[in-house]
Amino acid sequence: MTSLIQLEYIIAVDTYRHFVTASKKSFVTQPTLSMQIKKMEDDLGVIIFDRTKQPIIPTEIGSKIIEQARTIIAEAKKIDEIISEDSNSISGEISIGIIPSLAPYLLPLFIGKFTRQYPDIQVKVVELLTDEIIFQLKKDMLDVGILVTPLHEKGIAEEVLFYEEMKIISNKSHALATKKTIKTAELASPDLWLLSNGHCFRSQVVNLCSYKTNLNDASHFDYESGSLETIKKLVEIEGGYALLPELAIDKNASNPNTIINQINKTPLREVSFAYTRNYSKKRLLSILSESIKNAIPAKMLTKERGFVVEWR
Repeated sequence: MTSLIQLEYIIAVDTYRHFVTASKKSFVTQPTLSMQIKKMEDDLGVIIFDRTKQPIIPTEIGSKIIEQARTIIAEAKKIDEIISEDSNSISGEISIGIIPSLAPYLLPLFIGKFTRQYPDIQVKVVELLTDEIIFQLKKDMLDVGILVTPLHEKGIAEEVLFYEEMKIISNKSHALATKKTIKTAELASPDLWLLSNGHCFRSQVVNLCSYKTNLNDASHFDYESGSLETIKKLVEIEGGYALLPELAIDKNASNPNTIINQINKTPLREVSFAYTRNYSKKRLLSILSESIKNAIPAKMLTKERGFVVEWR
């Protein structure tokens, strides 16, 4: 009979595509892990992994078994959640992936207070691009992602946290600096600084501006780390303008070289939790959601002030 530990082992091999790495992550020896998987295959009469390929990949039937294994393990983990709720204890571990254009601005607003208020919750945060967060969610390497939605991603559930306005920061010498409100049709220009490929905020800016020209020509700066702070400095010193998410703009800092402008119709980016549909740590997620929303200005909790710009 197949055991939960065998299911955990095949999930580990599928995640890391390497028996030695999977055994280390599972805190067992490689022979033990391999033996248990081979026993499971013999009992079921199927081959779960194609060991002739490098990296190792599941067979067609193996992929179906692993998918079911992930569901079973997720459901089993809900027992711990039930016990925690019954005892009224708030503890556990939660791993969070957050995109670079949110991390430096959102995390400081809530994470310190959250960890002090709930000292028995172990929090791990890693900064990743959206595609990597989605990959790690599906492989159960992360519990939840904080990113920009909608994703339209099969198997991923979304829970909206807040709506962040997209604003313009322009050099004081630029023509846009004289305008209080700017139309989206005025935004497509070689003077526009952009994040590098792979960042969802770059895609939102391109979609909003209907920018169809070559975005990688010599007149644009392709900053591979995706730092909004560097883009702000470029606008300040080199000129031009950029679109920034609301939390990235320090309203208390006065800069004589830059002007903050609003875009007509108020474009918004939707920030949400993302997690797999069989996610088990619903209580921890609810507590974390409440902490984030309490740290955000009330006006950002609804989308009534504008419209959501999609990026996918």
